[in-house]
Amino acid sequence: MGELLGRELELDVTNIAHGGVAVARHEGRVVFVSDAIPGERVRVRVSNDSKKSFLRADTLAVVEPSPHRQPHVWAEAAVERDPADRAGGAEFGHIVLAHQRELKRQVVADSLARMARIESAVEVEPVPAETEDGTGWRTRVRLHVGPDGRPGPFAARSHRVIPVSSLPLAVDELAQAAPLAESFAGHTSVDVIAPSTGGVRLVVGAQKPSTITEVVGAREFRLADTGFWQVHRGAASVLSAAVQSAIDADAFDPTAMNLDLYGGVGLLAAAVADRFGPTTRITSVESDPTATDFASENLSEWVGARAETGRVERWIAALSASASASERERLARGTIVLDPPRSGAGREVVESIASLDPEQVVYVACDPVAFARDVDFFASHGYRLDAVRAFDLFPHTHHVEAVGTLRRS
Repeated sequence: MGELLGRELELDVTNIAHGGVAVARHEGRVVFVSDAIPGERVRVRVSNDSKKSFLRADTLAVVEPSPHRQPHVWAEAAVERDPADRAGGAEFGHIVLAHQRELKRQVVADSLARMARIESAVEVEPVPAETEDGTGWRTRVRLHVGPDGRPGPFAARSHRVIPVSSLPLAVDELAQAAPLAESFAGHTSVDVIAPSTGGVRLVVGAQKPSTITEVVGAREFRLADTGFWQVHRGAASVLSAAVQSAIDADAFDPTAMNLDLYGGVGLLAAAVADRFGPTTRITSVESDPTATDFASENLSEWVGARAETGRVERWIAALSASASASERERLARGTIVLDPPRSGAGREVVESIASLDPEQVVYVACDPVAFARDVDFFASHGYRLDAVRAFDLFPHTHHVEAVGTLRRS
């Protein structure tokens, strides 16, 4: 292997793959091509030939463009630049917005069909808070510091820092305040954050965290400025509403043992309690102790809400092993909200959840392949996917969020 590395080829692109790359073929081998659109003919350079089954390549020029191609929304990520000098983080920026959503829909539907054997007519819903062209939505940007001290994004699939003069995906106040021309020599990163209140702030390197406030509807959430929060300005509201509507109200028991796993600072636990009232009992579980402390504060108005610190896979396994008969009865009446990281919940967590026999599981997924895999794991324990919605919370990237409801078969 390796004989094609660096070679230029002309390829016909046939379909989209998970991860923001398109698919072509060369002499029987799959080629994953960046910056291309299904239906195009492109000239590419092979960038990786270390695998027997597939190649990776970067688009150098578009020979026959798709009708869905547009000028890239970020000039510093455009195909006209050398692949090594293209800023990463906007890998769909050359595709018109409606077609981006169609490609994301295909990835979600294909993942469910291949991994969970489920045919789904899911659509990818636009998020109301975004601008007309899909830019201006990021409230958090991490810039990495290059050898010259200047901050910028990494190049796609690289740790090479690319100096840029613009951040078109960022909300206006963040884009205007980002210190793109300043030097941060001696540091590795600069986080630029535009929370709901308090103005834009910078977190430089290992700077000590401070507290910020995010507003969702009429509710405030306190958290560390270095902690996790959804990056799209409208995402927290959209996901809160989606989780509320994904729960079957007829199957929800506020007095049961309800759980919010990977609960962060309590956003989704609060969404559940807001919908079902002050008697709602729900426990949020999060591995980050700082986030758990904030969750306790953010959920304090509900007497039946609490937050615990623990790695979900250990916490849920311990609960499965030690739950008393009365706890198991309350868990079986319960609803579990599951919002795992990009890698998904995984077999171990799914098995522990299934052993508790909850009435329903609402799964919030940021990776369609991990989601489909976990849906299949749940199916092996008698849970079916009743409904799924997908949301375009990351325009001009390949990322897509999904919310699914799983019920006992």
